[in-house]
Amino acid sequence: MRSLVAIPVFNEIRHVDDVLDEVLGLHDDVLVIDDGSTDGTSDALAARRDIRLLRHPENRGYGQSLIDAFSYARRHRFDWLITMDCDRQHQPAQINQFLELATYCDCDLVSGSRYMIDMPGNDRPPLDRQSINGRITVLVNDVLGLEITDAFCGYKAYQVPALKWLAPTIPGYAFPMQHWVQVARAGFKMRELPVPIIYNDPKRHFGGLLDDPSVREQHYLDVMLLELIQPRQAPWQMMRLERDWTDLPIGAAILD
Repeated sequence: MRSLVAIPVFNEIRHVDDVLDEVLGLHDDVLVIDDGSTDGTSDALAARRDIRLLRHPENRGYGQSLIDAFSYARRHRFDWLITMDCDRQHQPAQINQFLELATYCDCDLVSGSRYMIDMPGNDRPPLDRQSINGRITVLVNDVLGLEITDAFCGYKAYQVPALKWLAPTIPGYAFPMQHWVQVARAGFKMRELPVPIIYNDPKRHFGGLLDDPSVREQHYLDVMLLELIQPRQAPWQMMRLERDWTDLPIGAAILD
């Protein structure tokens, strides 16, 4: 079974090397999507010889990094794709837990949840993020008939062949709103895995108008509504968003 760990990165010079060292100590195949970093992260990544690297020439958005990770995993015929963040919110030690649960339950998707159970040592999330997550999660469940407990956790494991049923196009932070609609329509077999709540930087912002919680929540709702009114399409009819990234295999061990 071939699995790929994909890590979107934007201006993570404080954490990137430590996170990658920890992940690579557990898993051999790691893809980093550098989303136009400007703080030295790009140079740190270019110096490594132990990762696969995609680089956006400019900041495209968190969702676009995931879109590119999906495409890369399919193009290189991996069996499983694990997505995780680089800001220390996700613990690399759980990678194998995701893969084990996915295999045991024969899932299409295992989604991390910070709210499934109350884990010891949990941080207190920013109130606006927790409240928005709670309301959106309830809405997603009511509208789509799902039973998730965390609509916005980026720590996930996907069965790569099942990704053909998804056609994501949302490049920004509202990516999960389109994602859940498409997952529900595809009838994915899914499980959740508890992950701790970790906020190393509670003041970290989204940028622009999305820093306003009310604007951000409305944006999420608009994206979900737009996806809901889209006609159902067969996989071969789905059009993928054109991408602009540079595929940079680094190191002798990296095959492209």
